[in-house]
This record gives sequence, C-alpha cells and structure tokens, in this order.
Amino acid sequence: MRTVAVIGASGRQGGAQVRQLSKAGFAVKALSRRDNPFYDEEKPANVEVIPADLYDHDSLVKAFDGAEAVFHTHPLRARADRAAIAGAVGRAAREAGVKRVVWNTSSWIPDRPGDAFTYAGNTAGINALWRSGVGATVFGSVLFMDNLLTNWARPFIINEGRFVYAHKPTTEANWISLDDVARIMIHSLDRPDMEGAWMNIGGPERLRPGQLADSLSSVLGREIRYDACSPAEFGRHLVHAYGDEMGREEGEAMAKGIGDFYEYNVNSPTRPFEVDTDEMLRRIPIELETFADWAKRQDWRNTNAKRPPAG
Repeated sequence: MRTVAVIGASGRQGGAQVRQLSKAGFAVKALSRRDNPFYDEEKPANVEVIPADLYDHDSLVKAFDGAEAVFHTHPLRARADRAAIAGAVGRAAREAGVKRVVWNTSSWIPDRPGDAFTYAGNTAGINALWRSGVGATVFGSVLFMDNLLTNWARPFIINEGRFVYAHKPTTEANWISLDDVARIMIHSLDRPDMEGAWMNIGGPERLRPGQLADSLSSVLGREIRYDACSPAEFGRHLVHAYGDEMGREEGEAMAKGIGDFYEYNVNSPTRPFEVDTDEMLRRIPIELETFADWAKRQDWRNTNAKRPPAG
C-alpha cells in the first residue's frame, strides 16, 4: 500500500487530505502535535498518527520515513516564513527518500514576482522547494468553501441569517472545497508531468457573494443575505474566533495582517481569487463540485466548529 505523510493533519485542510487519501486507498501518516487530530470525528482507515514538529528537521525526517509523498499546507500561525518552511520540508523529505512533496499554498500564486503579502511568499517558497532537490508539485488554492463552516462564519449564517465576508458585492471568486483540493493533490501523484510544476486551482464556478447567499438560502430553506464587512472587521472576526487560545499581541498582529490582506485582495488588479478553470481542468481533468452541491452535503445544525477557526 502506498503511503503519504500529511503535515498539519489536525487542521481543516490537512484533515480533508487525510480523509481523501484514506478514501483513495492510501496508507496515511497523519502528522500532528495532537494525540487525536480528528477531534470528534472517526479516524479514517489506514491512518497512523505521528507526532512531529514542523520546525525540527530530525523530527520531520523520522516522520517522513517510508512515505512515497508528503502533503504540505502552510500553517496560518506559522513561526517562520513560507520560503524557510517549504525549504525545510523539502530537505527533510529528500533525506527521508520521499519521491514527491505536494505543497498546497492556500493562496494564489503570482505569475511574476513582486506581489504583496503571501503571494510574494509563495514565489519565494516555490523557489526554496525547488532548490531543496526533492521532486515537488505546488498548487495555489485560492479560496475555500469550507471557510463558511468555521466558528467565525457559521454562527452568522445559522443564528443571524447573514453570510458575512470581506468581499465587495461585485467580487468574483472561484471557491473550491477542501475535499476537491485534496483530490487534485492526490491526482498529481500519478502525473510525472506535474513534477516541477505549479498551478493555481479553484472551483468550477466564478461566483459573487450574493450567489453564495442564494445557494445557502435554498439549502437552508430560509433567507440568508450577504452582509459585506470591512477587511478590518473581518480580521477581528477571525481572531475573536480563537478566543483565549491567542494572546493579545498575536491577535492584534493577525487581525491587522488579515485586514490588510483582504484590503489588497478586493482591490488588486491581479484579482487573486479568480482562476482560469478551463486551463486548470485541461491539465487536471477531474470533476469538481459546485458550491450548491457542497452546501447540500454539509451538516448546518451545529453552530460550534470543532476544528480550528482556520488552517
């Protein structure tokens, strides 16, 4: 049985990767600092939980040993920049004999250097990963449907009938489900032509916020209206969801960073939430779920999100 190591298995993105790898018949090394990264969910089949420290080289080499591939997602609360972490993951993977690292950057990858925020970090991170000497594939996933399940989004939807986000009503985005991100990563493993490649990925539809609210209204059987908040407010909402877990200084810095990030996103001429899905699906010919189909299969009854607010 082929084995894949998943960094950050306790996060939303890593959890989806573990789930889809298990479903596809892989053995999974679920790397986490938590004894139980699955919270109140049942552990998928053929999954071994491995304690590992992303910032400890020997720990990563040991955790990667025996894996054919490593799935890496950059953590939201990282203690180092993207280039440092991507390079470190690549070096540890190469030493452990891993054939391929698949990095999900969790944000758009620019086609030229110089963009602000994480986008410049993605360019530097890709270069660091290439230089590590391990075979690698990089996907820039632009925006996640699953964000709406977090405890900074779901309570507004369920309790107040509001879809609150930091997008202008005219902002268009290719929202993608985390399960589809994971399926794309898995698909790349059997594609030799994807080694040494990067591409941006998104869902099959380019939607405005009001269209998401309409789909939610249909699924929930009552009106959900779109209520745009400012980028600064959005940053505060997300940090508030962490509660006492995040200290004041870290929280203020994160809120400002997220606010500045979304201010840039909704006004940038590069439109980093949009993806050329025709080209994407030409290269990765798999069926992706629409937002309406994704929303229909979610359990909206519970307003408490067990997994982290983001990541």
